[in-house]
Amino acid sequence: MLIQLRDIVEQVSKVDDVRQALDILVKDTCKAMQTECCTVYLSNNEKNRLELMATQGLKFSGQTIHIPFEEGLVGLVRRSAEPINLANAQHHPNFKYFPELGENIYQSFLGTPIIHRRQVLGVLVIQQRSSRLFSEVEESFLVTLAAQLAVIIAHTQAQGQWQLNNTKVRSFKGIPASTGIAIGTMWWDDTHPDLSQVSPASCLNVDKEQEWLALAIESAIADFRRMRKRFDTELNKDTLAIFELFIHLLHDPLLRADLNAQIEKGDRADWALRQVVEIYSERFAKMSDAYLRERANDIKELGQRLLYFLHNSEVRDPSFKQPVILVVRELTASILAAIPKEKLLAVVSLEGAANSHAAILSRALGVPAIMGAKIKPEAVMGKLGIVDGYSGDIFIEPAAQLLNEYRALSNEEEELSELIAQELAQPAFTQDGQRVELMLNAGLSADTNIAINQGVDGVGLYRTEISFLLQHRFPSEEEQTQQYRTILSSYPDKRVVMRTLDIGGDKALPYFPIEEDNPFLGWRGIRFTLDHPDIFLIQLRAMLKASTGLGNLNIMLPMISGCQEIDEALLLIERAYLEVSEVDKEIQRPQIGIMLEVPSMLYLLPLVAHKVDFVSVGTNDLTQYLLAVDRNNSRVSDVYEHVHPSVVMALKHIYETCEQYNLPVCICGELAGDPIGALLLIGLGYRSLSMNTSNVARVKYILRKSDSQELEQLVEQAIKQPYGSEIHCMMLNYLEQRGLAGFIRAGKK
Repeated sequence: MLIQLRDIVEQVSKVDDVRQALDILVKDTCKAMQTECCTVYLSNNEKNRLELMATQGLKFSGQTIHIPFEEGLVGLVRRSAEPINLANAQHHPNFKYFPELGENIYQSFLGTPIIHRRQVLGVLVIQQRSSRLFSEVEESFLVTLAAQLAVIIAHTQAQGQWQLNNTKVRSFKGIPASTGIAIGTMWWDDTHPDLSQVSPASCLNVDKEQEWLALAIESAIADFRRMRKRFDTELNKDTLAIFELFIHLLHDPLLRADLNAQIEKGDRADWALRQVVEIYSERFAKMSDAYLRERANDIKELGQRLLYFLHNSEVRDPSFKQPVILVVRELTASILAAIPKEKLLAVVSLEGAANSHAAILSRALGVPAIMGAKIKPEAVMGKLGIVDGYSGDIFIEPAAQLLNEYRALSNEEEELSELIAQELAQPAFTQDGQRVELMLNAGLSADTNIAINQGVDGVGLYRTEISFLLQHRFPSEEEQTQQYRTILSSYPDKRVVMRTLDIGGDKALPYFPIEEDNPFLGWRGIRFTLDHPDIFLIQLRAMLKASTGLGNLNIMLPMISGCQEIDEALLLIERAYLEVSEVDKEIQRPQIGIMLEVPSMLYLLPLVAHKVDFVSVGTNDLTQYLLAVDRNNSRVSDVYEHVHPSVVMALKHIYETCEQYNLPVCICGELAGDPIGALLLIGLGYRSLSMNTSNVARVKYILRKSDSQELEQLVEQAIKQPYGSEIHCMMLNYLEQRGLAGFIRAGKK
């Protein structure tokens, strides 16, 4: 029956029309199970009823048949969310005769719910005239078929198909990547080449192919320089580093060598490009860290741009008469840079994620963006649309009422942006005078934009591993020294916390591959660097040399799980300090801290408080380990809660322990940059938060409108709640009472 099951699912998945697909399903199911009747009902939640979509065996009159959720055996299957197997269906107390269906001729009944992510999408039923109980094998077959059907239905409904309501408003869903509201005409741009569609092809003249590739590389370099120059006055250095990264990679002799070597094997330039890009991007794609995994998309974007210049000698910029909501297959920094900001209302990308460089650039430009949208672009081209960058909702041809609501939200958005911009340079104090330190989490480089520098108190987390990941060898001591010096000198009077190399396990270096079954619990962070003191000492000496005359260096150790790791790391730091200070007497001893992200350290804090100078809490991994959930796994994403009661209790314990031992503590995970999370942390007692650039202004504004004593009282109540949703609602109510709910708008439904 497994082969029959596979064949049924394959046939159904090939058909776009719902009724045609389900007609195939019921006929093939009857044949496979040798039954006389098979029927599919889909749930219409707006009207609280199940609607008959396809049947083999029932005879009915009229255009539609529907069964209320609370009626009949089919309704019972939906309500109970479990299979019902009856030999004499008409004797069951929930049986209801529907004359228009003629069900009285069938005695045997087996119905199973069609469930996707806990939601009952419909009911699948088989019936037979003779009275008998369907076997366990038959029941398991139908349950398996319903589970497979649920995936197909959920996918098509997410694309706006197979909807049962009569409303004209079509809504789609994606991943919110850049906040904001946009209303305007949808414009589908399918002009960019797709590297994944390049087919294998051989060349006749290797020299000619290599010259063709070399010209494309030079054109791409010139194009990226043009983009960087265009944004030089608009964007901060951290964002501009996107284009610097592309230029750096295109100059990389190893990348060029790999491309040329592939051509020398007889491959055409574009086919060689696809193969090399896929090898490079795969290295990053295997990493669990969301930020680093998205660097795979950067490599792909580089490949896309090179492919463009292989087939185009010059850039053809799109021209729009009116501002549009741009719909693309995959959003890239190049696409964003090619369109004047005043002509771009928002962007909707069919692929990609919220941590891609294109998403980062969208946020820097203030352009609402949605990634991974389940949408058919051809169907929305030229139509009026609404993009909600807060919730990821997209509405096509909305009703007047919904349109007016979003226009009001858009106006509110503009007013809020003006308000927070006015207060950016002011220090972060709560209304009752509590000073809050706001720091930056930096990726490719620390942010050296003057306006942002005025609004932050330093760098709370600088990821040093980026330069290691983007090279084909370990960077030298001098290379690291120059890079770290640039960062430290950008904040001469402010604290800069540099995290030592957080590599290994899932974040394998291209020149130092590591294979592990469970990278989350593997050879990573401090475990890797302690096993390689040679690499660790080079990095430590580079950091110390870079800090000479500045005195603002703080060193943070990642993935600490026990006292032994701290002791060993401190010995190596002392050794590096003695070596460097022999040459340069101006070197100051840096502050040494640990990143608290492994739950074991919650209980070891009293034992290590005298060993370190500060603690930084990485809430992303701490939450992941506490809840035993992979935050990048969509199947369990709903289990990953930033304000889960256990997470809040752990944060309370950390703060109280650090307070007891006079140990400075900072939050540098995503929770710090979230308005609700920031208020929760202030209520718990935290006074140092580190976040991404895009969150600084709004968090500062919200804190200046909040009272720390009120928040402490609120959190005392919140921490007693058994559900994260209740904690979230309590914090949301506080924002609403102060007229600040616009900062965490979930979007209109």
